[in-house]
Amino acid sequence: MEAPPDNDVLWARSLHFRHPDGSPGLTGVSLGVRDGEILAVAGPRGSGKTTLLRCLSGLVPVRGGEVWFNSVPLHTMGPVRRERLRRERFGWIDPAPFLVPELNVWENTALPLMLRGTNRRRAKVTALEWLERLDVGATSRKHPHELQHAERQRVSIARALAPAPTVLFADEPTAPLHRSDRAHVLRTLTTAARSHGITVVLATHDAETAALADRTVGLLDGRRVRTVHLPDPSEAEGRAACSLSV
Repeated sequence: MEAPPDNDVLWARSLHFRHPDGSPGLTGVSLGVRDGEILAVAGPRGSGKTTLLRCLSGLVPVRGGEVWFNSVPLHTMGPVRRERLRRERFGWIDPAPFLVPELNVWENTALPLMLRGTNRRRAKVTALEWLERLDVGATSRKHPHELQHAERQRVSIARALAPAPTVLFADEPTAPLHRSDRAHVLRTLTTAARSHGITVVLATHDAETAALADRTVGLLDGRRVRTVHLPDPSEAEGRAACSLSV
């Protein structure tokens, strides 16, 4: 079993995955993600982006191939070890915000820190700092049902960044936001990642979002491709396409 390169925080080889209905999700995908890199996984909807992020993060076990994190094989880990690794080293942002309804905004944001053992007072201070950076500090004592959808997504992003994970997996993180809000949120996300040395694996079907990454990997029908065509949001109804070389 070949170990990954030393400068790759994540490394995958010949990943294969089938969905429960038997349809292929990934077919022979290999890639490396360098420490501190912002990598965009780009492709149209249904191309396998989310499946790849779920395999790389250990959310689902791979059915074939290898996944390594800092030279540790995720593909041989059991569910308990994978869960501990995700809690301690990884962050995740979904396209839809999932917050604990019983907790207020700052408690939701501080939750990953407290699960790691950070005391409540320190976790609250950190949570409030991130909420301010994402322009939702004024909502800190509200509960999720009192927020607009875009505000809930900002809180979800703050929650993912607060514990400064080694790797942040962001699956279409600005999908619920209006285009006018996306640039600010993405700038906050990428600036925070670079300043804290966080590696980011960002799934997107948007060319403008992919352009913020250090490098882009293209997927189509579960396979890695050299060129992927993404809709250009500046064109009406997304009819135009822009080509990204990867």
